[in-house]
Amino acid sequence: MPAATLERPSGAPPGPRRMLRDLGVQYAANGLIGLIFAATGPIAVILAAGVQGGLGGRELASWLFGVFFLNGLLTVLACWFYRQPLGFFWTIPGTVLVGQALGHLSLPEVVGAYLATGLLMLLLGLSGWVRTAMAAIPMPIVMAMVAGVFLGFGTGLVTAVAGDGAVAVPMVVVFVLLSAWPAAGRRMPPVLGALLAGVVAVLVSGHRGAGGGDLTGWLAAPALVTPQWSVQALLELVVPLAITVLVVQNGQGVAVLRGAGHDPPTNAVTVACGLWSALAAGVGAVSTCLTGPTNALLTASGERDRQYTAGIVCGALAMVFGLCAPLVVRTMLAAPPAFLATLGGLAMLKVLQSSFVAAFGARVTLGALVTFVVTVSGVTAFNIGAPFWGLVAGIATAWLLERDDLTRERDGTVAR
Repeated sequence: MPAATLERPSGAPPGPRRMLRDLGVQYAANGLIGLIFAATGPIAVILAAGVQGGLGGRELASWLFGVFFLNGLLTVLACWFYRQPLGFFWTIPGTVLVGQALGHLSLPEVVGAYLATGLLMLLLGLSGWVRTAMAAIPMPIVMAMVAGVFLGFGTGLVTAVAGDGAVAVPMVVVFVLLSAWPAAGRRMPPVLGALLAGVVAVLVSGHRGAGGGDLTGWLAAPALVTPQWSVQALLELVVPLAITVLVVQNGQGVAVLRGAGHDPPTNAVTVACGLWSALAAGVGAVSTCLTGPTNALLTASGERDRQYTAGIVCGALAMVFGLCAPLVVRTMLAAPPAFLATLGGLAMLKVLQSSFVAAFGARVTLGALVTFVVTVSGVTAFNIGAPFWGLVAGIATAWLLERDDLTRERDGTVAR
């Protein structure tokens, strides 16, 4: 496939003097805030999913190293080369999918699915078929699957408040106050405030978790994982993982950047996600994506032509954070389970809300409902998990009973 399908930068990459001239306090602050967002609630999602899947502290630290250090490096390179804020991290819906799959699949089998997903995305990016692939599955059905996958974080938040109020209630109160008071929320992101309130509550209450008993030191020592090829893992994970990256995460990231006046290189982004997903798989890390929320923070203020420096700062800080992954995991796992459940639930509330709105707001609502119900049911068939069957059932329902809606939805996606 000709390399011409990959978008070229609008100009030469900036040199050191240009970068220093473009960098300012405002852009450095936006980069820091972007890293803080990724390093609070989303980390809780990884740890909660990993613990659910039976992973140990060393495996979780290796996962964090992959999603922060490796994706931070990609962010720095992409922002520099294209002179745009292109923040790459990891697919959060995919993380939750993997946490569920690790209940019946081994980590090497999951890593094999990561590699296959990376190869699929690489081929789609090189072929230029990304838009066609993204339009093939209706967005309401995709978001209904995401809502079904994320629902456990919402119910987990309620369970944590009821079961360990001494830790969970202060976190929820601080989150609500910062969310309801915009001026304070701009200075202190609500999820970060909830995290700090949780730390204080844990220290005061004396509650402790199991900790990362198999971790020593604080510098990263990535654990290489040899992939194991499993038909069950490939069928269950590859398509849903690719959908969460290309449709849910990359679609959101591209929309955010275009809304800020940038022109993200869609094919190149897809190729980068494919290559880096394969690279990160080697240390047991979930697939790479162009993140929406972080890029929104990177483009929150300042001159458009200088916002790439915020991405470089964010990526560089992510690399440093990834090197300290064992310390982060050991500290987070030392907290009681309610701490992670509350932090993850609060971080996912807005995402869960937007998933429901996108799934049931307009067209293909019956197909979306079937997808949601099947995904939440947790049913397995032929040893393949519920999210895959939710997509199959939802698409079949829409094709049989909502043909007009399905056509209009696809036409609208292609037009966008």
